[in-house]
Amino acid sequence: MKFLFDSDTWQEIYGSIRKNKIRTVITIIGVLWGIFLLVVLLGAARGMDNGFKKIFGDFATNSVFVWTQRTDIPFKGFQKGRRFRLNMNDIDALKSEYSDKIKFLASRNQTNNLLVHDFKSGSFQVSGDYPVLDKIQKKNLIYGRFINENDINSLAKVTVISEDIYKQLFDKDEMPIGQYIKINNINYKVVGVYGPSKGIDLDGDTVYIPFSTFRKVYNTANKVDWMVITANPKIDIVQMESDIKLTLKSLHKVHPEDKRAFGSFNLGTQIDKFTGFLTGMQFLTWFVGIATLIAGVFAIGNILLITVKERTKEIGIRRALGATPKSIRQQIILESVFLTTVAGMLGIVFGGFVLYIIDTTIGQGEDAALVNPTVNIPIIFIAFVTLIVLGTLIGLIPAHMATIVKPIEALREE
Repeated sequence: MKFLFDSDTWQEIYGSIRKNKIRTVITIIGVLWGIFLLVVLLGAARGMDNGFKKIFGDFATNSVFVWTQRTDIPFKGFQKGRRFRLNMNDIDALKSEYSDKIKFLASRNQTNNLLVHDFKSGSFQVSGDYPVLDKIQKKNLIYGRFINENDINSLAKVTVISEDIYKQLFDKDEMPIGQYIKINNINYKVVGVYGPSKGIDLDGDTVYIPFSTFRKVYNTANKVDWMVITANPKIDIVQMESDIKLTLKSLHKVHPEDKRAFGSFNLGTQIDKFTGFLTGMQFLTWFVGIATLIAGVFAIGNILLITVKERTKEIGIRRALGATPKSIRQQIILESVFLTTVAGMLGIVFGGFVLYIIDTTIGQGEDAALVNPTVNIPIIFIAFVTLIVLGTLIGLIPAHMATIVKPIEALREE
């Protein structure tokens, strides 16, 4: 390792770089661009992933939504086009049959109604729900609480409203908790106010009341408008969706091949598609970045080969004066490593600076597409070490060419 601290070695490297300033700068830019591209693309991919997680927030992503439609195939005496509805017996049957696969199951009923508080009113969606909904789609509560089991058991006339509904029905700075609003001319006590969701929100501005209360007030008996089912981790949500539909078809005497009778939306498959896109993007990023790095490193090797050719006479003189092949080889390799190291550090710095600009300009706000676009330090370290290794390996070629120069022939070189 003595040659690393030898001033003569570094003076010779400096002299070689100084003689070919433009060529050296262009070579460094080639390597710099490779690692810069790798850092920026990896950061952008990370930002997209963070943005994706922000969109879905605390929503249970391994979920499927199921509702009924018209039948499309006659079956067991029923004509095509029959309408039917889900019911609480379906809920119980699914909980029993898929107890080991279902994590959460929420039956839901919804309607639109006029809400009135004092002299203010507005028409909003009213939803009858169970407390489990807060586990599937976490509510960002500003005041109070969400519906609980006691509300369900006691058929309580309580409600949870959105912040926007609160602003429309209540005066500024008026505390809503404990006050009453009229829904369909029935008084409900406000027990909670929720703000905009931190992630996906399929309900929008909705008034939540206990499912049992909804069923009694609107006389829905045991009918269910639709259901949300969240599977346990590692359960194939696509297969589960198919199995659940098949079970429901059997319960409602629907033809097994009828694809229209039940509507559904599989959130898990949509997320898998986007996750696959992100994985492909990350692979493409690594491929493009590493390919660009390799191209840049080869450019350094090519420049050093030209340098060795130009310095043939100088190398011959050094050999004649006693310089060993090892010392010459070390100098060429060190020059290669030095150039790749400088280019790598500059590329990382510039890449980090660009990611910082992206974060401060388009990475802020609720609608940001790239959220906190960063690259993990270990990944940067691995990329940098890989660059150094490639620089060392590529330097072996011109180093070998320099060591096979014969002193006599080198001195005759014009």
